[in-house]
Amino acid sequence: MAPAEVGRVEVADPGSRLPGGFWEAAAVWLERPQVVNKRLCGARVEARRRALLPGAQACPGSRSEERDGAGREPGEEAQGRPLRAGDPAQSRDAAGRDADLAAAADLDALWEEFSASLASRQPDMLAFLGRPAAGAQPGARRELEVILRTVIPKAGPHGARAAPAKEMAVRDVACGAVSFFPLEEDGEGNLHVRRSSVYRLELRQSGQAWFISVLIFCPESWHSDGVVCPRPSWLGGTLLARLARWSVASKKRAFKDTLSLICVAKYSRTHQALREKYRALVKVWPEVTDPDKFVYEDVAIAAYLLVLWEEERAARGVTAKQSFVDLGCGNGLLTHILCSEGHPGRGVDVRRRKIWDLYGPQTRLEEEAISPSDKTLFPGVDWLIGNHSDELTPWIPVIAARSSYDCRFFVLPCCFFDFAGKYRRQHSQKTQYREYLDFVQEVGQTCGFHLQEDCLRIPSTKRVCLLGKSRTYPPTAEAAVDERRAQYIRSRRGCPPSPPALEPPPPPSHAPEASDPWLPGFRPREKAEPTRNCTSLPRDFVDRVVLQVASLLLRGRPLKPGGASSGNMQAWDTGESRSLAEVARVLDSETLRRLKRECGGLQTLLRNSHQVFQVLHGRVRIRDWREEGPPEGLRSGARRRQASEARKTRTCWFFSHHPDGCVLPAHRCPFAHGPEELRPPLTPRRKQQIP
Repeated sequence: MAPAEVGRVEVADPGSRLPGGFWEAAAVWLERPQVVNKRLCGARVEARRRALLPGAQACPGSRSEERDGAGREPGEEAQGRPLRAGDPAQSRDAAGRDADLAAAADLDALWEEFSASLASRQPDMLAFLGRPAAGAQPGARRELEVILRTVIPKAGPHGARAAPAKEMAVRDVACGAVSFFPLEEDGEGNLHVRRSSVYRLELRQSGQAWFISVLIFCPESWHSDGVVCPRPSWLGGTLLARLARWSVASKKRAFKDTLSLICVAKYSRTHQALREKYRALVKVWPEVTDPDKFVYEDVAIAAYLLVLWEEERAARGVTAKQSFVDLGCGNGLLTHILCSEGHPGRGVDVRRRKIWDLYGPQTRLEEEAISPSDKTLFPGVDWLIGNHSDELTPWIPVIAARSSYDCRFFVLPCCFFDFAGKYRRQHSQKTQYREYLDFVQEVGQTCGFHLQEDCLRIPSTKRVCLLGKSRTYPPTAEAAVDERRAQYIRSRRGCPPSPPALEPPPPPSHAPEASDPWLPGFRPREKAEPTRNCTSLPRDFVDRVVLQVASLLLRGRPLKPGGASSGNMQAWDTGESRSLAEVARVLDSETLRRLKRECGGLQTLLRNSHQVFQVLHGRVRIRDWREEGPPEGLRSGARRRQASEARKTRTCWFFSHHPDGCVLPAHRCPFAHGPEELRPPLTPRRKQQIP
């Protein structure tokens, strides 16, 4: 049975990244396969070791003669050597070392059995594993690295989960290849290599050209479950294309790996349990925000914190669950989940939300404006949380540091705020997001925290979190460190540092009076935020602007009320496309001044008039509803129901005003063609208490 090549691609390497870039790309697939295979939650490297290719001859006088039959030197530990600092096996606590040793023993036994069977019973697989590099001598010494990993799948749409699967990967640097062997357990828990679903990633050079290929062993017996064992076409298509791109990518990654500070397997189990427990919230969400995004984002953040805190309790040797305060808690869902899972805590926000009334009595939420001062300290709290906490984000490390020496913090920065007002950029070489994260890190370090950064698995572009779990100074240095904090905060507002004292200063205080703010320029957001997205503008004003813009796009053709379809839809006038600047020139100065006071101005008003206009890349045109498919967000059943309920609740603008009437017949148009089709608007759903 000859191996089959299921994909091969030539890789342009202008930056001379190969072959090193290939090994970096292969390491991503080995250690973080979820980046490509979205059906996986992650992977865990259990053990590594070095070995010789079975059947290879040791070079005379080489150190291989001093190794045992497994390819190790006498006295070398079974778990082998990790490839890089920060490998998960290096960062585990004492309780995890026993598991590491057990995994290493499993890998030893597996490799010894497998290598013995290759020469005696599986010469075809030995030939596949030992494919020689170009110009290599047959039988030459080949040193391999053997890796045992566990692949962790995500849960299915109905909560069903495939079991984690173990694989053995064999890196052959001399040959430029990595081979993957799926494993199975017998009744006694011993691991064995399966002959089906074995594949190999290979880098070859021909002249000046580089090629990456995917080969599979025994294609006739290939078994694919679409999750742990992908289809050959996926390996040779999606995976190969991603490996080729990564191999020559020169841009350094600006952020940490996803979920790098916690156990991925624990996170996967916790996250799935919370999704099942709180998924009903999507159906009763009373806010105007997208329930799919906000519910599942807060569920994922809660899962992360629960695993983080569980591991912290194990490391500290305590059983009491951590207390918390969520500053700027917003809809309060994260607070609700953490409280429901047994953690004592509360959420504080400047403005009450409608959904607060749906939570049970175990969820404590308070409507209060937080102005950083000695009155807003939390000395008995273990953790402060800032989940998209906006103007409070840079203050949370300060509040945590001053609350107590043992207080820790978690922040997920989103909007860019300094201690007073918006954050102003200083480094054009970085993205604004990366620069702001560095600023919050600087705040935490100045406050005396060991800062850690991690990347969450949430449906958001702003998913990097920062944690302060321990201090860089002993408790006796608190007074000196606090003075440094105060000077740093003053420096962010351009205030000069305190003059040097000529005599020993008195013990520093956080503020002259307990009620005084730490920085006078800080302003919490208003309790009732003004609406400035053009939705509060008078209806007659909006209608007038819409008619003016439509007339411009239709080249001045008269707009008539009560229009009817022309019958010739091929000749339906789609109008012209104009830039926003051209549109603005036809509006009078008073209209423009009024729009300028709104966020987004003219562009926001036109985008709000979604039925009439399409705004794209700074240009406006009449919307042609013949080109409209079902929106992306209407794929779920709940969204389809909402769209069906909203049908015919508004009058069709084109039927009423377009010179050619509506381009769609009445039965296809989602808007009402005349008062006889108009349905009453939707009524709010009755509130239900969330369990």
